[in-house]
Amino acid sequence: MDIVLTPKSIALRRRFIAALAPLLLSLPLLLLSQPGQVSAAFAIEAAPEERQPLLGHGHRMILIDAGHGGIDGGTSYGDILEKNITLDISRRLFLLLRSDGFDAILNRNGDYAPSDENRWLRSSSRHLRDLAQRKELAETLPANVVVSIHVNWAPSPAKHGPLVLYRQEGRSYMLAKSIQNQLNRLYQVEGDPRPGKPFYLLNKITATTVIVEAGFISSPVDRAKLCSGKGQEEIAEAIAGGIAAYLMEM
Repeated sequence: MDIVLTPKSIALRRRFIAALAPLLLSLPLLLLSQPGQVSAAFAIEAAPEERQPLLGHGHRMILIDAGHGGIDGGTSYGDILEKNITLDISRRLFLLLRSDGFDAILNRNGDYAPSDENRWLRSSSRHLRDLAQRKELAETLPANVVVSIHVNWAPSPAKHGPLVLYRQEGRSYMLAKSIQNQLNRLYQVEGDPRPGKPFYLLNKITATTVIVEAGFISSPVDRAKLCSGKGQEEIAEAIAGGIAAYLMEM
């Protein structure tokens, strides 16, 4: 079933976000301190009186993984860094899901690397500690759905559009297809989700997991959308619509 975002529902969402967005920087997040333990000091909750549920939920937890952060800037174009785009989209996605009544968690709310929080994995690889921390949070919550937000890059500026990668199992594919359909409409393209076999999170996390490449930073068309508040909001709305459609079919 497709979720159609009407002008009325979008207006309600944006009013909610406008009211709640100033609180984001002062509200801490749920972060992992060590395996099997979650620090309650970092719990994030949207104010119940502000929420305007549109779709409802089935008590399933959605973990939004804002890609990169801190020393890890991700891909780039000039001084435009992937880590900043993924955080902006992830924040918007979090608020949209909460306004729709879903249980959502955002794994970072600032420019820092999850590897900095990892005190349990004895590895000299910052990259491995980062990935392991993201995976351990997903398993410890435990999350039912994990959506990792990223930005793509290609040598050719002509290559553009969204791509959703999925863990190779049925539910992850269904979630990826649902999100891909919504993003295809936004970008006016026809693309299919792909299996993400080499990716650590898709191999290690046991929950329904996808990686959303929200567009190509190397494409002038995509970059305009990725770097504007309006474009980021549209991307977040498309991803939220895809998640909602998937969950309502489960």
